[in-house]
Amino acid sequence: MIIQERRNDGVALITLDRPKARNALSIEMLEALAEALHAAEDARCVVLAANGPAFSAGHDLRELTAAREEADGGRGFYARTMALCSRVMQQVVNHPVPVIAAVEGIATAAGCQLVASCDMAVATSASKFCTPGVDIALFCSTPAVAVSRAIPRKAAMEMLLTGRMVSAAEAKDLGLVNRIVEDARAGAFELASQVASRSAVTIRMGKRGFLAQAGLPLAEAYDAASEVMVENMMAADAAEGIGAFLGKRAPQWQDR
Repeated sequence: MIIQERRNDGVALITLDRPKARNALSIEMLEALAEALHAAEDARCVVLAANGPAFSAGHDLRELTAAREEADGGRGFYARTMALCSRVMQQVVNHPVPVIAAVEGIATAAGCQLVASCDMAVATSASKFCTPGVDIALFCSTPAVAVSRAIPRKAAMEMLLTGRMVSAAEAKDLGLVNRIVEDARAGAFELASQVASRSAVTIRMGKRGFLAQAGLPLAEAYDAASEVMVENMMAADAAEGIGAFLGKRAPQWQDR
């Protein structure tokens, strides 16, 4: 269900490979994705892609429906599914290196949630996004957590309350997508290569610091960011980078 590759530049490619099921996020798929993300923690950047006509259609509705036959009507299975999905989405957000979604086709419900959870996203002009749970009386409450943190509140509410499909162009305008390209994987690799060419210790420190300050009040955010800046200044790569800039030469990163 998951294909893992590692490029020479240190970029890890994780590919959802359940095309006949439109890469639905079953329990097995989520567990495999969690393992792949963990295995890529030593990468310089991660590209998350998918095989088939859909990036991901969200939760596996057939799996969820089958659970209704259990003695508790499926409550235990649903709780396990949502807890696992929430953990994986947070694993993407808190991954030590940037995660870039390469979106080709549709990304709906939890699939849209996965895109919104990534640090950046690249999509083709044919890609589409939606949170259509309201259409089947299953409001996209957990996707709302990621989507509402990636795009403006009113736009998120419109997606959630109407379930309408959003084009790649609109998704870019809203901030859900960074770039629209002809080939999503090639575009994601181009972006990932730029990240991978930087000091790895700086990228990791920077992402961690960004996440730490994002949820804080202004004064506390500056305190937290200042601590990261001091820590960053003490890194060998910062001394090398500043020295290379002043000396008008290319830096030689030591990743420490």
